[in-house]
Amino acid sequence: MTVRDFHVHLYFEPHEVDRARAVAAEVQRRFGAAVGHSHTRPVGPHPRGSVQLTVPTARFGEVATWLPLHRDGLTVFAHPSTGDDKADHTAHVIWFGASEPLGTEMFG
Repeated sequence: MTVRDFHVHLYFEPHEVDRARAVAAEVQRRFGAAVGHSHTRPVGPHPRGSVQLTVPTARFGEVATWLPLHRDGLTVFAHPSTGDDKADHTAHVIWFGASEPLGTEMFG
């Protein structure tokens, strides 16, 4: 199994959207992560609004070292992209902050 990259999802409540976008921008600036979709409501398996970052595999260790101290109180869900969406969102997960239930029934 090969890890193409990592997805990092910064979860937020509606009043925290600016904070989540600021953390995402800082991860982009420091580590070259691509800032992707930003949803203000639950989408896909995610239980709340989130900003998605795509982190190159070679930089994920640095991001994972930086995020616990700089996530500004946000819950962060991270997972590798291996092509097995169900396993990536259930078995291969990393949480910074409290974990939250995901709606993984969409993956079969």
